[in-house]
Amino acid sequence: MMRNQWMLSPFFLDERVPALEPLAESDWRVNLPELPDGNQQARMSAVHRPLADLVTDAIAQGKRPVSIAGDCCTALGVLAGIQRVGLNPTLIWLDAHGDFNTWDTTPSGFLGGMPLAMMVGQGDLTMAEAVGLQPLAESQVILTDARDLDPGERTRLHQSAVTHLPDVNALRECSFVDTPLYIHFDTDILRPEDAPAMKYLAPQGPSAAELREVFAHLAHTSKIAAVSMTTWDPALDADGRSREICMSLLHALIEPLGGK
Repeated sequence: MMRNQWMLSPFFLDERVPALEPLAESDWRVNLPELPDGNQQARMSAVHRPLADLVTDAIAQGKRPVSIAGDCCTALGVLAGIQRVGLNPTLIWLDAHGDFNTWDTTPSGFLGGMPLAMMVGQGDLTMAEAVGLQPLAESQVILTDARDLDPGERTRLHQSAVTHLPDVNALRECSFVDTPLYIHFDTDILRPEDAPAMKYLAPQGPSAAELREVFAHLAHTSKIAAVSMTTWDPALDADGRSREICMSLLHALIEPLGGK
């Protein structure tokens, strides 16, 4: 059975988040580099590069990387690490947001709203190039939910070859026969009633029960090569409820293939 190699990057963009560090268990790999002085992208790349190394090492050892971090940009490092061992995955991106902005479309200038665009070779590729990422074909990407899109981002998405499934349950109708899967789970996809401790809450969204069914379907494809999760905000999770729900869902996605 495939074993999971858990790895934790306790950062939000280029800021360390000590409150995430207690998640790590004794057999986890913790990615905690010293960040250089410099601009934000250079500092973030200093997080992504060692994460890519951890992902590559895990796959080379016959393990499945399961990466947890505070923002979605770390997915650049995960994908780069996957590619280094010759895998060319289908990417399933579960998120309340599209993360498909570029500098031309973003209303906020927030880098955390751009990683999916970067992963298909759109926009500013500084961080993608820093980890040696080769852009995925847009046709290899399934964006799920993305109920909160900026106007320019929405236009860019509609003009792309990315498959957009607004209803997460549509993933249960998909079959994945000949391709490994890389699944990225941004926990803000959940409806706020179930997991309220999010920096960027979006109204509505799937329930935890719905997502658990979807994850069970994906797990039983036996095609999941790597998983990454963007966490809740620990500062907003005083009762620990969001952490409990999100970690439970992550386990539902990876445990059917065995291992911790």
